[in-house]
Amino acid sequence: MYISVDMGGAQRQVKVDSLEVVDRRPINRLFGMKLLNSTKDMTVEILLKRAIDRVPTVVSFINAHCVNVAKSDKIYAAALERSDLLLPDGSGVNLAARLVGEDLGENLNGTDLFPMLCERAAALGQSLYLLGGAPGVAAEAGRRMQARFPGLRIVGARHGYFRPADEAELLEDIRRSGAGLLLVGLGVPQQEIWIDSHRHSLTTPVVMGVGGLFDYYSGRIPRAPQAMRDLGCEWVWRLCQEPRRLARRYLAGNGAFMLRAVTAAGARLVGLDNGAATAKRVMDVAVSGAALLFMAPVFAAVAVAIRLDDKGPVLFRQTRVGENGRPFTMLKFRSMSVDAESRRQALLASSERDATCFKMKRDPRVTWVGAILRRTSLDELPQLINVLRGDMSMVGPRPALPVEVATYRGLSWARLHGKPGLTCTWQVSGRAEIPFAQQVKMDVAYLRRQSAWADLVLLARTVPAVLSGRGAY
Repeated sequence: MYISVDMGGAQRQVKVDSLEVVDRRPINRLFGMKLLNSTKDMTVEILLKRAIDRVPTVVSFINAHCVNVAKSDKIYAAALERSDLLLPDGSGVNLAARLVGEDLGENLNGTDLFPMLCERAAALGQSLYLLGGAPGVAAEAGRRMQARFPGLRIVGARHGYFRPADEAELLEDIRRSGAGLLLVGLGVPQQEIWIDSHRHSLTTPVVMGVGGLFDYYSGRIPRAPQAMRDLGCEWVWRLCQEPRRLARRYLAGNGAFMLRAVTAAGARLVGLDNGAATAKRVMDVAVSGAALLFMAPVFAAVAVAIRLDDKGPVLFRQTRVGENGRPFTMLKFRSMSVDAESRRQALLASSERDATCFKMKRDPRVTWVGAILRRTSLDELPQLINVLRGDMSMVGPRPALPVEVATYRGLSWARLHGKPGLTCTWQVSGRAEIPFAQQVKMDVAYLRRQSAWADLVLLARTVPAVLSGRGAY
């Protein structure tokens, strides 16, 4: 197969049989991530083939720093999980792979791949849009690549210091460019989170997070000599170039990464893969199981009270949106009249909260017993069953209604990156008195820094918060 390509004003026929590759390279698991096992040449061919075929593809690079950040930033980790291709970058990742008996193929760092990608894009008529770096850096990197590879089409170059108010115009500029590949250099984890947030608005088929790549190819920062790169010591060169900014990343970060690598190797030997998730699940089962046993008399008393009040069903079942958008049936003690759902639409205008969450201090649908249950939060107790089932966790963002999720914008989507919980930060800080936007910030902050200790602290704070009744209605 041949295509006609403009090469410096002259039309040439370029053979593209090499693009007829089987896009099924081996995938190896490391730190819970699926990393591509490939060569640099094959990876470039895969990316160009996807650009030509207009296959939506998000590409992220994984190095030691990325692994460290992903362990503490759940939003970033979720963005990586949704990436279509994860490319192993750096000697640290390859060393960790060897410790667990995996072979990741060649080092697929973006700095090496960029000129190869530009050369093949020029030959195949594919265009690039460069986004990131300080003002003028991306544009200069593009000009140097065009001088190096005649025929290369750089259809856009913007710096990375844009304001949120400028994003709509930026996205439109990217769309109008018709680029086949978008390279985003905003740094980890900002670039991956930005790409993940806008991937459905981007029409460019192949989108890659490339870190500080433009700094090297614009000439702003010199790259390490080839001998240091071959030895896997490029990080030492980078540390010498920017010691103040990179000392923590490399000196402390490399030690933390190697500890994780050794731990992962040990976990592989005993059949465990995600220690943090396992520990959280063990705690959920232990706490919810013990609570269900301890609270059994309370369950019985509440059930009798609800039945005596209006003879309706004891439990209320409602579809809520769980982790990564998966729906599940949440259980509560019924606190409203049996026709509450059918009456909801007529009361929306009376909501005392913002448009996302519907709340009324004196909701006419709430029964006499229901008011007591809500005031004491006893209506939430059946969610211990959801925790035991695995639909929920003891601690996490409160599960939202599908109609609420339909109104989500921007950062709100990040609330779905973790398993919903029975209690959370804003539940112990004022509950319904806290505006939804503030709830979102609290939930996202928890997901990024969650730990067993943080969960225990929030569980301990839940008891006095329930007893005070603040914000419960």
